[in-house]
Amino acid sequence: MTISGKPRLSLLRIIEMNIGFFGLQFSFGLQQANMGPIYGFLGADEATMPLLWLAGPMTGLIIQPIVGAMSDRTSSRFGRRTPYFLIGAIICTISLFLMPYSSALWMAASLLWILDAGNNITMEPYRAYVADRLLPDQRSIGFLTQSAFTGLAQTLSYLAPTLLTAFVAQDVLDDNGIPVIVRIAFIIGAILSISTIVWSVWRVPELPLEPEEQAAIDAKPMTVGATFREIADAIRDMPKPMKQLALAMLCQWYAMFAYWQYITFAVGRALYDTSDPSSAAFREATLTTQQAGATYNFIAFLGALLLIPIVARLGARLVHAFCLSASGVAMLLIPGVETPAALFMLMLGIGIGWAGMMGNTYVMLADSIPAERNGIYMGIFNMFIVLPMLFQTLTMPLFYDSWLGGDPRNVLLLGGALMILGAVATLFVDAGHRVPRKQRPIAA
Repeated sequence: MTISGKPRLSLLRIIEMNIGFFGLQFSFGLQQANMGPIYGFLGADEATMPLLWLAGPMTGLIIQPIVGAMSDRTSSRFGRRTPYFLIGAIICTISLFLMPYSSALWMAASLLWILDAGNNITMEPYRAYVADRLLPDQRSIGFLTQSAFTGLAQTLSYLAPTLLTAFVAQDVLDDNGIPVIVRIAFIIGAILSISTIVWSVWRVPELPLEPEEQAAIDAKPMTVGATFREIADAIRDMPKPMKQLALAMLCQWYAMFAYWQYITFAVGRALYDTSDPSSAAFREATLTTQQAGATYNFIAFLGALLLIPIVARLGARLVHAFCLSASGVAMLLIPGVETPAALFMLMLGIGIGWAGMMGNTYVMLADSIPAERNGIYMGIFNMFIVLPMLFQTLTMPLFYDSWLGGDPRNVLLLGGALMILGAVATLFVDAGHRVPRKQRPIAA
């Protein structure tokens, strides 16, 4: 069936169009699970560790709004969005392959910059592609399917080194001190990064532009000045609900970025009584953390599927507030765990929160922005993710030793408090209501 020029897609087609997101999120999962330990293996200092993660927020801040504005103005035989996430996937593939061969800290950090640039070139057009391709009443299914693939991909990426111990012992190291199982996991990620994107664009290609859409694009010059003016105009005209999401996004992404950076070190202290990255106990802590990460991502995979009818009934706003609260409580309890089993139980809360972060916020966003500016607003919305990450990266070294006592477990306590604050802030967002509102002008 076709409505307003768009065909209503079957669930199978919605799944196929998001398979590329699986490869993209496998790449992200490898970073989250392994970059902290890789930096540790290569001699990084805990207190300044966040500075080595600057690549993600900085490349996202610079690249996504620009790519968003450019993809809105692009017209090619492959579509508006497809050229960008194909180029990004190629960059990701090369960087993932090279990462575990890093011989020094500067090399790993440099490759992370290139890898995150590729990820960000891919990410924003992919979000806009889903918003472009689906009817308004199918967008929640589309974005929550993305969230489900995020959970599944990151489950497998976190679990990959553990599964590979069936073939290679965890203590077998390359010359740079990085375990061989990590190297193999990154090679698998490189293959998935490109192959899944190609599958999605082959099976569910972009729709041809309507004549009026093509005319509008032709009237917009693809110049540097025009691109930056478009970004400035979009920020000035930002819909009110999108502005209201800013505080909730600040809290949840500051907390989650800190969690990824310090969870392995917190588990090392809490369960294995070690802070030495070169010790066998720390390698054991790394595997335990990766297994816990696989657990929360699998919960996010299942949770995202379960959230589809719940969001349709209760609205994304209320459901997201609950998701963030569950994640916050779990982070507050992790520093006190005494067994791996207790840690895995708390992953239920982290997983529910992660499912909400990867799905509900985009449902609320799509409810608020004009369809003709999907690309640029998806790119600008990414600033609501990367600016909190950047803020966390620059501020954490300032008080890690003084306020948090140099203990990574206290970082998780801070993260838990911020998640709960983010849940409260979500309740004040005028989007994601129980009954979808009719299309109407949004107050700026």
